[in-house]
Amino acid sequence: MIIDSRAAPYAVLILRVALGLLFLTHAAIKIFVFTPAGTARYFSSLGLPPSLAYFIIALELLGGLALVLGLWPRIVALAMIPELIGTIVVVHGDKGFMFSNPKGGWEFSVFWIVMLAVFAMLGDGPYALKQTRWRS
Repeated sequence: MIIDSRAAPYAVLILRVALGLLFLTHAAIKIFVFTPAGTARYFSSLGLPPSLAYFIIALELLGGLALVLGLWPRIVALAMIPELIGTIVVVHGDKGFMFSNPKGGWEFSVFWIVMLAVFAMLGDGPYALKQTRWRS
């Protein structure tokens, strides 16, 4: 297997920052477009507790920031996966696979989960402020 050892760490850095920015974007949409109260009403319409909306907003905001800054990013990446599984089960699962389906499918959520898992396996990347320390 041939891996460019000079470029690979920067590919991991780009992946980490991109994943973090995606979460920050989703948090920003919930805060500035839908508003936290509107997001809570949407969660309620799905049969979820409205307070879960505030938790998800905080998770996306703090998790996204942690990924961008590199604060224990491998652990954070794994911690973000259950939220995306929830979006598949509760929101997009019955809409089909393709994200372009009416009301969106679960294609994007699965891709995001795969990228988080790949990132967690690759490592923190350069310029992470707090490297993840796995116990062996």
